[in-house]
Amino acid sequence: MVGDARYHHGDLRAALLREAEAELAEKGVEAFSLRGVAKRAGVSHAAPAHHFRDTAGLLTALAAEGFGRFLAAQEARMARETAPRGRFIASGLGYIDFAVAHPALFRLMFASARLDWTDPALCAAGGRVFALLGANVEALRGAAPSEDEMARLDLVSAWAMVHGLSELMISGRPTALMTLNGLAREEALREIVGRALPPQ
Repeated sequence: MVGDARYHHGDLRAALLREAEAELAEKGVEAFSLRGVAKRAGVSHAAPAHHFRDTAGLLTALAAEGFGRFLAAQEARMARETAPRGRFIASGLGYIDFAVAHPALFRLMFASARLDWTDPALCAAGGRVFALLGANVEALRGAAPSEDEMARLDLVSAWAMVHGLSELMISGRPTALMTLNGLAREEALREIVGRALPPQ
């Protein structure tokens, strides 16, 4: 079959999201277009409208899916740890893993003005990621960031450090730091992320 008829119910939406990520990675958010995504998927340029109202709608859905995968990357790292300190560091490493593996998607999620942050699915997905960071800080601080000023400062400091490190790694800047004092990349990252921890 040719064109839209290749897709069963539900398949087209998933295919469009998959091709949207490829379009984003290749062209960047500014040159991203629904027409380009439809061409990649082998469907008519009008086909995406059946699932996404416009370009912003498709990008918003892609970002919401991205936040789900972002959370999963952190949880996968955390599953190997039991102590609060280890889980905190593992979460940061999962954050970096995702950013380095999916830089265009990561920047869409955090830096694009083309997203609709009134979208319930996007807000919920982003909120779950933020809640994980808050829970990890609470496990270490013994107080929830929403209720304790020092815990809130810990949360912002940790987020800023890990996010900044992710951006630097995407840009290829801290390569020399990865072998600082003979440390392997993974060991060096653990040491760096651990410095964002609140005092014990």
